[in-house]
Amino acid sequence: MNLESNYLIIEMAQESYTHEGTLELESGEKLKGFELTYTTQGHLTTAKDNVVWVIHALTGDANVQDWWGGLVGEDKFYDPSKHFIICANLLGSCYGSTNPLSTNPGSGNPYYYDFPSLTTRDLAKSLEALRIHLGITKIHTLIGGSLGGQVALEWAYLLGEQVKNTIILASNAKASPWIIGFNESQRMAIEADSTWGELHSEAGQKGLEAARAIAMISYRHPQDFAMKQSDQEEKLDNFRISSYLRYQGQKLAKRFNAYTYWVLSKAMDSHDIGRGRGGTEKVLSEIKSKILAIGVDRDLLFLKEESQFIVQFAKKGSYREIQSTLGHDAFLIEYEQLQYILSSFYLESNSEN
Repeated sequence: MNLESNYLIIEMAQESYTHEGTLELESGEKLKGFELTYTTQGHLTTAKDNVVWVIHALTGDANVQDWWGGLVGEDKFYDPSKHFIICANLLGSCYGSTNPLSTNPGSGNPYYYDFPSLTTRDLAKSLEALRIHLGITKIHTLIGGSLGGQVALEWAYLLGEQVKNTIILASNAKASPWIIGFNESQRMAIEADSTWGELHSEAGQKGLEAARAIAMISYRHPQDFAMKQSDQEEKLDNFRISSYLRYQGQKLAKRFNAYTYWVLSKAMDSHDIGRGRGGTEKVLSEIKSKILAIGVDRDLLFLKEESQFIVQFAKKGSYREIQSTLGHDAFLIEYEQLQYILSSFYLESNSEN
């Protein structure tokens, strides 16, 4: 893609970047070449100062308008007529980027269970390789939620002054035992599937359904379930919430695979921005960009206090809060609140310049 034009108009485009070199992973393992599928939309100004880079969550993809359509798109807050918007499918994910079902160049067969373990730092390094490939020297806004927020925070540290604003939604600086515990219980559900361990693409799919049901419990608040999933008649079985969770599990299993779920949930567990760098507080204080951490008041997975912790130590940090019974999922749904929060953040940020 030519990013050197003075004013480049780009419709939504999906492309693939192939990294020919070896990616040295934090575990000591090596990934010999990889691909990242990414989308771009909008225009890049002459000054190249309008890049908005979005990082998706655990089961998201590069088509940001599909899952964040209330925030990104024509006449939305991040409008392609004003911004050059990039979203890459994370390394390890199954929507076009190198993942456990990709061909292992060493064997000629799919990686399956031999796919190397990834950390959020590794994911950030792969995005950095894509940035360099695209010739983007400055990111105006780096934004991500949940796992995407973890990766964004890691990348913001690596980018230094090359990113102006970093927006972290419903995320943290270090994975908590609570989050790791939820993820481990989901992987245990996958392991309990009798097909897990077999060498085919559908292995662990019934386990994945159960894992998604566990995850949904952590994504929402009990009050939301009470409002939307309560039964109006007296019952002994076949409760509404039971059908809902089974449906959510089946829905994910149709579009995702257990291998990717395993790898990316492990990456989420690994998140610790201070590891090997002198500690979390020290690293947060060294991030050069402005940081907006957005918490959700009733998020039971990534607690709002974890978002507050980030700005407590960031030199240029501010905290805002979404009020919602939706819990963790609120960062994907509460568009009006998000637009207000983002508008006020940019207004304050511009007034300080």
